[in-house]
Amino acid sequence: MTKSNPKIPFIPSAEVRRQFISFFEERGHTFVPSSSVVPLKDPTLIFTNAGMNQFKDIFLGQGTRAYNRAVNSQKCIRVSGKHNDLEEVGRDGIHHTFFEMLGNWSFGDYYKQDAIRWAWELITEIWKLPKDKLYATIYLTDDEADDVWRSETDVNPDHISRHDKDNFWEMGDTGPCGPCSEIHIDLGPGICPIEGQPDHKCEINAPGCGRFIELWNLVFIQSNRDNEGELHDLPAKHVDTGAGLERLCAVLQGVPTNYETDLFRPLIDRIAEITGTPYDSGEAGVGHRVIADHLRSISFAIADGAMPSNDGRGYVLRRILRRAARFGRTIGIHRPFIYRLVDDLGKVMGDAFPEIKEREEHISGVIRGEEESFGRTLDRGIELFAELIEKLKSKGDNVIPGNEAFKLYDTFGFPLDLTQLMAQEQGFTVNLAGFEHEMTVQRDRARNAGKFSSVDIQFEASALIRIGDDYSCKFLGYTDAVISDAHITGYQLEGDRVRLILNRTPYYAESGGQVGDTGVIKTDRWTVEVQDTQKIGEDVAHIGQFTEGLEHFKEDAEAGFTNPVTAEIDRERRLKIARNHTATHLIQMALRNVLGKHVNQSGSLVHPDYLRFDYTHFEKPSQEQIDAAENIVNEVIAQSLPVKYENTTFAEAKAKGATALFGEKYGDEVRLVTVSDISAELCGGTHVTSSDQLLAFHIVSESAAAAGIRRIEAWTGDRAVKALLDNKRMLRDLQDVLSARGGNVLEKVEKLVDEHKALLKEVERLKEASAGDETEEMINNAIEVDGVRLVTALFDDRTMDDLKTLGDALREKRTNLVAVLGSSLDNRASIAVVVTDDLIKAKNLSAGKLVKDIGKIAGGGGGGRNHLGTAGAKSADKLEEAIKGAAKILGKLLNK
Repeated sequence: MTKSNPKIPFIPSAEVRRQFISFFEERGHTFVPSSSVVPLKDPTLIFTNAGMNQFKDIFLGQGTRAYNRAVNSQKCIRVSGKHNDLEEVGRDGIHHTFFEMLGNWSFGDYYKQDAIRWAWELITEIWKLPKDKLYATIYLTDDEADDVWRSETDVNPDHISRHDKDNFWEMGDTGPCGPCSEIHIDLGPGICPIEGQPDHKCEINAPGCGRFIELWNLVFIQSNRDNEGELHDLPAKHVDTGAGLERLCAVLQGVPTNYETDLFRPLIDRIAEITGTPYDSGEAGVGHRVIADHLRSISFAIADGAMPSNDGRGYVLRRILRRAARFGRTIGIHRPFIYRLVDDLGKVMGDAFPEIKEREEHISGVIRGEEESFGRTLDRGIELFAELIEKLKSKGDNVIPGNEAFKLYDTFGFPLDLTQLMAQEQGFTVNLAGFEHEMTVQRDRARNAGKFSSVDIQFEASALIRIGDDYSCKFLGYTDAVISDAHITGYQLEGDRVRLILNRTPYYAESGGQVGDTGVIKTDRWTVEVQDTQKIGEDVAHIGQFTEGLEHFKEDAEAGFTNPVTAEIDRERRLKIARNHTATHLIQMALRNVLGKHVNQSGSLVHPDYLRFDYTHFEKPSQEQIDAAENIVNEVIAQSLPVKYENTTFAEAKAKGATALFGEKYGDEVRLVTVSDISAELCGGTHVTSSDQLLAFHIVSESAAAAGIRRIEAWTGDRAVKALLDNKRMLRDLQDVLSARGGNVLEKVEKLVDEHKALLKEVERLKEASAGDETEEMINNAIEVDGVRLVTALFDDRTMDDLKTLGDALREKRTNLVAVLGSSLDNRASIAVVVTDDLIKAKNLSAGKLVKDIGKIAGGGGGGRNHLGTAGAKSADKLEEAIKGAAKILGKLLNK
């Protein structure tokens, strides 16, 4: 597609997105907002990489929704694993790390007929793509889809083709799967970059073909693959479709690549303006395209709560950011600049995804911090890389050793793909096996350093025994601490450990940073001590251990649990948790008042004993600022302000100024927690009903959690009150000791510190003076070893610093002198050896070599420089022997 197609009207990207969503809303679909690109509740993913991720529990039979038809535009990032598009980004016109996936779903509702008919209608009637250029693919044996295409659409029958692997979708090696049908478009001859190559033929599903491209994939999930590889029909059939917005826009806007669409060109033009390097649609424009692409993935990841770091998701993010910064240098800019593009991204995508505008200051701040940090190491790393290349060239080698690539990664923060990119530019490759070996060694080191043991039972969903047909669980814990008429709907037993699923529960399952409840579940025949509560799929799992009646429980299980159970939480523990959870809301409010509105919660842990609150801020707050935030919270506590809860819509909550968590996905109905008119947050956790129930708030520590993230740990309740009283008691004791009842404690302490420093200086002066007198006597008692004066001395009260001071004094007094000084303070051997400068030059003597041999006799080791060496040993038992042996060792060195 070298020029605009006159048959296709230009449609802006925002309109393409709107038309897609509206089309399906008009056909009974519920619009579901994009989930976060940071899948906090799915440990199998680094980033959300497909529209279906947020619906995976439905396909696995572990969850349900209030709707059975859905439509959305999902933010996706693909940079690792199976979907690793990173190396192709910017080099062709279709690969991206960040993209939007337009999709519609049916959960056990409509199937192939409607899915195919609607897709064809939207593409040909709304977007008016030429029917003679469109093709449909189906799975080899999918006669049903073939019949629908022929009967429900007017696609050219000759444009329908059957394929094997390209048209069969699977979630994994096992699990839900099914055939798919794809819609392709022929962009015409002359557009494919590999057209004419001997091993390539432009056709549907041809690898790398740029003429026939896929627009929309319709997946029909109808089977389940078991561990033996056999397919079985699912009880309900689903539809999962996906159409990449960027590729659709390229076609609908008549431009040759995705980067020429209105999703990218404003960013590319701004990059050209900032760098002063004009954009080129060919090879010279790779840097512009990479930066524009990476800006999108970086910004959306940070907006959803991810932060650059050295492991996991954070390392992938840092890797993308540094890759973009490196490409910046290829187009002539060496200073931080990517952060300046966040505002431009907000103009392009902020209406569809308001988080980009709302968190612009935070996003740009994190990016700028990373750019500045990387800039400090990049230049030195590039210098070392250049030296390494020259060294290898001189040897005729064009492979960078794995340990050298790892050094660049570990010391200078060079992601492997950055080293590979730089190597490729020089005609070199990297020994990947060697690099992976070094990485494995490092991981093993870290794993061994961080080993821990766990007694937790490992529950598997497949091992759960269900009771009855209704598995839903109603949470009543906002109002009730005990429920006496709950029924067991599922269980899993392993020894005396058990997981129980109830139809009604007062137990809060761990979520949103709040730990799960503990307590008891019992009947008159058995009792389970609940030690944790977790959400597993849609189940609230009460995990615990029998304290009595295990055999009776088994009997009740055989009978189908016909009798109700009593579920009761630990009320005192719940109150402590509620205090700490409300405190996290108040400290966020206080920090925003003190530090600025850019402060947002980045993470939290709400525990009965303490709270941990991570927040966005780019420098260490002053102690005055921390004290001010703490005082604000305590003032709110003293005012006994009401804490209220209401269920409302997401839009209404946002209109009331509610704060939402980074990365959290909210449905249409949300729970709004307010503290009077000073705090409003979307939160599903448990809270107090009045601020005075917190009793007191005490910040224990404030520290850095990550780049751009600070962390506060604090106490509430009795623990906070005790800490405040302890501090008051300590202050009173200090006043008594210092005779400072008038309140001038700080003044008196500062005076004592100054006096202490003066005394230390005087002690050092006296030591030096004493050393001067001492050295004369020691020199007078020196022995000669082959014409060299040797001073030896043994003490029982000298530190290593004392020995060094004495040694320096001896060196200054005389020439032609070696001193070996030892101390047995605290029954540990300390040895210092000094050699005068004339002997270093004339005799090639080294104190470091001498002390190393002496230290061996003492049972330790040592070393140092020519003029001074030190050694030590855990025991002083052989110290005297070592000092006496110095003369013999010196003699050997002098006669070498």
